[in-house]
Amino acid sequence: MVKQSLQPEKSFTDLDHLADNRSDSLIPVLVVDDNEPFRRFVRATLSTKPELKIISEASDGLEAVQKAVELQPALIVLDIGLPGLNGLEVARRIRKLSPQSTILFLSQESSPDIVQEALCLGALGYVMKAHAAVDLLIAVEAVLRNEQFVSSALKAVDAQG
Repeated sequence: MVKQSLQPEKSFTDLDHLADNRSDSLIPVLVVDDNEPFRRFVRATLSTKPELKIISEASDGLEAVQKAVELQPALIVLDIGLPGLNGLEVARRIRKLSPQSTILFLSQESSPDIVQEALCLGALGYVMKAHAAVDLLIAVEAVLRNEQFVSSALKAVDAQG
């Protein structure tokens, strides 16, 4: 009778366990924008933070809601000007269907009413696309600490409603 060593199998199992732990410590992110080059910019910017993991992208509002429900990301970076459903309606739905997801708007919309509505819908942050190179990572860090962030260009907006 040949004796089989269980050691290699145990080592393989141990490595799988370590990989699972490593991925569990990453913060899953969903990026939603209908402009593919801008999504690439967001991906590249977020990829500089090793604790963030982009798990999916969406290019329209309905797809965003579906992926948020399916994947339950910790962070959703969301544009307002989306085909299908606009970002404000997407946020309304996500608040009900994936309430643990933190929403950070990243939009070119600068109307105080739009910004205020976005924050009143439960978003923790609002970054102007024109300021994303400077503000995006700062905003992500703030909202992940459960702190509100609004781009410096919008500071005059009364975020408290």
